[in-house]
Formats: sequence, C-alpha cells, structure tokens
Amino acid sequence: MAAMLSVKELYTEYASDRGPPVRAAQNVSFEVPEGKLFTLLGPSGCGKTTTLRSIAGLERPRSGEISVSSLVVYSGSKGVFIPANRRGFGMVFQSYAIWPHMDVFRNAAFPLMVGRKKYTRSQIEEKVLRVLKAVGLDHLAERDATQLSGGQQQRLALARALVMEPKLLLLDEPLSNLDAKLRERMRFELKRMQRELRITTVYVTHDQTEALALSHEIAVMNEGQIIQVGTPRAIYERPANQFVADFVGTTNFLEGTVRANDDEAGFVRVHTEIGDLKVVADDALVAGDAVVISVRPEDIELAEERRSGVNCGEGRVDQKVFIGEAVDFQVKVGERILLARAHPRVRTRLGETIYFDLHPDKCVALKSAGAVKAAA
Repeated sequence: MAAMLSVKELYTEYASDRGPPVRAAQNVSFEVPEGKLFTLLGPSGCGKTTTLRSIAGLERPRSGEISVSSLVVYSGSKGVFIPANRRGFGMVFQSYAIWPHMDVFRNAAFPLMVGRKKYTRSQIEEKVLRVLKAVGLDHLAERDATQLSGGQQQRLALARALVMEPKLLLLDEPLSNLDAKLRERMRFELKRMQRELRITTVYVTHDQTEALALSHEIAVMNEGQIIQVGTPRAIYERPANQFVADFVGTTNFLEGTVRANDDEAGFVRVHTEIGDLKVVADDALVAGDAVVISVRPEDIELAEERRSGVNCGEGRVDQKVFIGEAVDFQVKVGERILLARAHPRVRTRLGETIYFDLHPDKCVALKSAGAVKAAA
C-alpha cells in the first residue's frame, strides 16, 4: 500500500540555556498508508509531540524530509518549508480551543469562513452539517458551545478539523482532558469516525491502552528515537526490547541464560530464576547469552492441580486481588514474585500451593540491557 505520509530521517532540536541543544527527535522515519491511523506512543519528553508539530509545520526541523501524497512539505536538503497554514492539515490538540461566544454550527464553520478559499452560504451549511452528523452533533448545531459536555466539545474540535476535508488529521493527546469513562467511550467514537471517513491520521498519546485500541500501527518512542514500529498485537505480544515490553502493558521480567536452541525452530531453552523455560526468540541467540524473559500476567495459566509439560511449576499464593472479571495473583516461586491474571474460578487461598503453566510462544526472550550495552 502506497504511503500517504512519509517522514524520513527527521531531526528536530531545541536550544538549551544549560548546555547542548535538546535533541527532541533523532532520525525519526516512518510511513502512514492512506486511510490508516498511526500512533506515536511514548512517555513525556520522548519527542512524539515535537514530531507531530514538525509534520504540522509548527516546528522547523534541523534536517530530514516530510511529504504528503508525494508533495514535499519540508526538506532540509532542498530548503523546502511550507508554512502550517498552507499545508491544509486538520489538527486537534489537548486544549480544544472552542470559541465560547459562538454556537456549535459557527464553531465548526469557522475554518471555512476565514480560509483563503471562499464558500457560499449553502456550501458552508452543507459541509458543516455533514461533519456535525459524522461526530453526532448535528442535533446540537444551534446550542452554545459553552453548554456542551467535555466529550461533546472534543467532538466539536474534531468536526472543526474535519470540515476542511484535510488530507491528513493530526491529533495530540485529544482525550487527555476527559474523565476515564468518557475517554473510553470516545475511543470507540474516534475509531468509528476514522474508519468510516477513512481519513489518514497521526495520533500522539502516552496512554498505551488508547494506542492499542485505536491504531492500525504504532511507533513506540523513547528519548527522541523510534524504538519499534508494528501493529498493536505485534507491539504487545512481541516487544523488541525491555523498554517496549515494560511501557506497553504489564509484564513479568525473568533474568536468565540461554542453554541451547530448542528442537522447535524459533525457540530456545533458557535457565531462569524459576527454572528452565522454553521461550520464543526473535533475536539470534547462542548458548551463554544473557537474556530477559517477558511474559504477560494473562499468559500465565494458574491451576489448583499439578500440570505436566514444559514451563510448568508450582508456587505459593502471596497476594491476590479480585477485580470482577478476573483475579490478579502474586505467586511466590522461590524468592521471585510472578504476577498472574486468572479467572475468578481459581480460588486458591493465601499461603496455599498453586500450579502455573507459562505458554512458550508467549514467553519472549529479549537481550538484556547489559548485554546490548556491552555489544555497542
């Protein structure tokens, strides 16, 4: 599928009062196919918002190239920089900047009324009502913007960004100001709108649940660099390193040493602090390599009867918390605590023996941070 947005070797930095420049984005490269939602995910200060602002034209990178539908909007080597107001992108940021003195209709119509292209009154009405219907606000067109709820204001900000029919929609933490329940509901709304309108979207968030729920593809960023790009399932189930595994969801890390390749291709045998395990390995590993095994709590199957086979063992229930649809267990295996999530039917009490089974294809061997540094 051809890329609608292409970002190549983008470097953006800020001047610092206390020494060398801050490298906000370093060698950032990715492509977004037409009609897809691509998320930049990472902690505060990782460079995701700077990257988005560089695409928008609100920041001038030091070098690199950005093109949309083969039109170069920025190129360091060619001296190209198209200003933000001429790029024609839709943008929604954390603060929705709704005009309080206007009703819903006029808020949505504002970009059409002040833009370079002139529209007739009937054209404006047609375009505005179409986007208001898409975001579910057409029945509130005459309501004062100040009378809208937080979720409705967020949808109005989206309508205002969509009314210009932009080639590209840029969203920077658009749900962060909403409460938890409304944020969850708006995820479904955003996903529905994006899929129905098929608008190419770049979404910035630090919320991994949001990224997993909304995205066709995710780029995990840290310290100005893209660490891994992949589908939500690939990012979650096959993290490239410890940072990705730890940042995206909850996981157990088990230190170990590779003993040998397994008979099954793609798997290795690793000696860990809870015993010998069969694990999946994307990296080329050899006997003696230091690794860290990442295994998610939901991939540790608990039972009240002993299991047989690979990756089976026993421990003692140290703590447990009932959360409704599941029970979170802390299982002590030797001196190690394993986090596991089980069905409420598992009723083993505190201090009692419990048996576990770690699915080999869900146990991911990652080169330990110490080994990676030594190799570098």
